[in-house]
Amino acid sequence: MNFLHNLLIAVQIISALVMIGLVLVQHGKGADMGASFGSGASGSLFGATGSANFLSRSTAVCATVFFVATLSLAFYANDRAAARPAGGSSVLEGSAAPAASVAASTPAPSGAALVPGAESAAPAASK
Repeated sequence: MNFLHNLLIAVQIISALVMIGLVLVQHGKGADMGASFGSGASGSLFGATGSANFLSRSTAVCATVFFVATLSLAFYANDRAAARPAGGSSVLEGSAAPAASVAASTPAPSGAALVPGAESAAPAASK
């Protein structure tokens, strides 16, 4: 299962980087006006409008791969969390248990008040 986790992370990272590159290569809506005045887009590899279709579809496919990889990783993480034993495997449960056991095992001195400022007030009252 560790191999599958690493593979999903690699697919997610690669698809994210490819998607970033595809979005940066695409032209905005205002760039089409320049092609009609001969800016050289009509002589490109995909033609005047072919690159927009190809890049849009490639971006959509890459976004779908990224989305599926993200959902798979979330499902895998949830599945691993359900497989943990019930007693004390959580970070919150592990940090709360020692504090409770220390407080329960420390005896309070006899006659001492539980209010923090009461220790300094008690000797002053006896004078």
